[in-house]
Amino acid sequence: MTVTRELLAYYEQDREHDRLREGRGRLEFWRTQDVLRRVLPPAPARVLDVGGGTGVHAEWLSADGYEVELLDPIPLHVERAAALAGVTARLGDARELPVPDGSADAVLLLGPLYHLAERADRGRALAEARRAVRPGGLVAAATISRYSAIHDGIYQGFYLQDGFRAAAHAAAADGLMLSPRSGFTAYFHDPDEVPDEFTDAGLPEVERYGLEGAFWLYGDVNDWLDDPERRTLILDAQRAVESVPSLLGVSGHMLTAARRAQSSNP
Repeated sequence: MTVTRELLAYYEQDREHDRLREGRGRLEFWRTQDVLRRVLPPAPARVLDVGGGTGVHAEWLSADGYEVELLDPIPLHVERAAALAGVTARLGDARELPVPDGSADAVLLLGPLYHLAERADRGRALAEARRAVRPGGLVAAATISRYSAIHDGIYQGFYLQDGFRAAAHAAAADGLMLSPRSGFTAYFHDPDEVPDEFTDAGLPEVERYGLEGAFWLYGDVNDWLDDPERRTLILDAQRAVESVPSLLGVSGHMLTAARRAQSSNP
């Protein structure tokens, strides 16, 4: 992705390190972990974590026995991730992966697609993931729901601000979210767009998962996540409805997974 001054300034505040480690962001984290543990090949296997940030997922993947290489365009993220046990980290762009063809058992794109505003760039990132993964290997990508800014704006109170409200409705209309808070543009997907982008990249058979469902919008969601017993219940509840098409766009984030065909063709 192009690291703009606004993008670099935002991530150099080190917000990404704690985003999935505290508060209701833990729901996205635990649900991502839940889905990936069901779809990834068994460990040991080689996982390329593209746009992996400070290593929030690379850390548990390594602990689970995977060989993890993390690529990210933000120097601070790479520095933090490189300090994790069992994780190799270096600078890299999702659109031009510095790895050989078929060298990974799984490629994860858990951030790049919503930082690539142009469809052509998202297509390049997915095509690169397909190139880098072995035949039969997994490509999994996270996307942000087109309607998440409206939902989250109500939850957090930002919707009261004229600028945020206009940006949120613009994102719902065409996917482009120019955040008044961060200053950079992100791309929010309609759920039915994602399979088409995978297909265009040579990954036609996808499985879709809504990560948070409606639960991230509940006022007492942190109380549920703080209580191990209730946390198990809420994770089980979302797992039961995670692939219902009419509910996908309610989640703040979606995960889409596909396997490269068992073929020697590039």
